[in-house]
Amino acid sequence: MKVIGREVLFLKSKDNNPRNGEGTFIRLNNGGILFAYSRFTGKDWFDECAADIAAITSYDEGETWQEERILFEHDENSRNYMCPNLLRMNNGDIGLIYLRKDRHSENSAAYIARSSDEGKSFSTPQRIGNDYENYFVVENDHVIRLSSGRIIMPANIHSEKINGKIEVLEHGYKCIFASDDDGLTWNEIAQRQDTPFPEQSETGLQETYVFEEKSGRLRAFSRTDLGFQFECFSEDGGTTWSEPKPNRFFSSPDSPLIMRNVGSHTVAIFNPIPNYVIRPEDNTWGRTPLVCAVSDDNGKSFEKIFALEDDPDNGYCYPAVINGEGYFLVAYYHSDNSECPLNACRIKKILFSEIG
Repeated sequence: MKVIGREVLFLKSKDNNPRNGEGTFIRLNNGGILFAYSRFTGKDWFDECAADIAAITSYDEGETWQEERILFEHDENSRNYMCPNLLRMNNGDIGLIYLRKDRHSENSAAYIARSSDEGKSFSTPQRIGNDYENYFVVENDHVIRLSSGRIIMPANIHSEKINGKIEVLEHGYKCIFASDDDGLTWNEIAQRQDTPFPEQSETGLQETYVFEEKSGRLRAFSRTDLGFQFECFSEDGGTTWSEPKPNRFFSSPDSPLIMRNVGSHTVAIFNPIPNYVIRPEDNTWGRTPLVCAVSDDNGKSFEKIFALEDDPDNGYCYPAVINGEGYFLVAYYHSDNSECPLNACRIKKILFSEIG
C-alpha cells in the first residue's frame, strides 16, 4: 500500500506533558490555520488525568507552526478538558466545543465557548445539556454544521444509575445533540441507540461520527468491539435513524473513523483490521495501520486506499482533517514507540495530486 503525505509537525510528549492529541482545525479569517488539541499535564496519560485545551497556529498553509499556547486551562473542580471541536459560527465567531470531566462526580459533559477575535480570547463556557449526573463522551473534530444550518454534536453515553448510584460503563449508546440557533441552545433530538445484539458487545456503540452526503442524508459511524464500524442513516437531519449495522468495508478495532470531503474527493480515515495478527499485549491496541480511503462518488464506494502510517510497531488514532488549496492536513495520535498510541501528535500534509 502506497504511503502518502509528509510530516509538517510532530508534537512529542515530554516531562509533565505525557500526551498530545485529539485535535481539531479551523481556518482563520486572515488565512491562518488554528489547531486546538488536548494537552495532558503531570505524569500520567490516562483519560481521567489532567489536561487542558492548547493551540498552535500556522500562517503558511501548515508548513511551519508557532509556539503552543493554552486556550482553556482546566479548573480546580474538573479532572480535565479534552476532545476539542472548532466551528465557524454564523455571526463570524469561532465556536469551541470541548469535553469537561467533573472532579467530584461521574459527570462528563460538553461545553461551548465563543471567540469574537479569531481565537485570542473566548467567552465563559456554557454547558451543553442539563444532565448533571451522567458520563457523556464527545470526540474531537466530530461536531458538524449541516447544509440546513443545524449543528450536530454526536455523543455517546457511558453511564447508568445502578442501585441509586451513577456508574460509568464501558458499554456506550449513541446520542445525537443538535442546535438550530447557532449554538445558543441544544437538545438531544434522537432516540439513543445500541448495537442490535448488545449482549454480544462489551463496548456497544462508541465515539460516533456523522457525515452529511450531498443528498442531505446523514451517515453515522460508531466504533465497536465487533470488528467493524457500525453504520446507520438519517433522512431527517438527525432526528430518526435506521438500525445500526456493520459496514463490511470499514473493518475496525476499537478506534474511530472520520469521513470528510476534500477537494473533489471524499476521504475516510480509519484503522482497518490488518492482514496480520495483533498480539494481545501489543502497545498499538490494534490501531495500525492508519489508512486514507478515497471516494470519487461522495462516499458510495472507496476504490483507492492509501496508507498514512504503515509501521506495525506504532499505533495511530483520532484523526482530524482540514482542507487547503490543493491539499488537506490530517492530525492524529502517534505512539512514537511508547507504551500506547495516545502519546504524540503528528500532522501530515497530503496533496490532492497524491490521491487523484
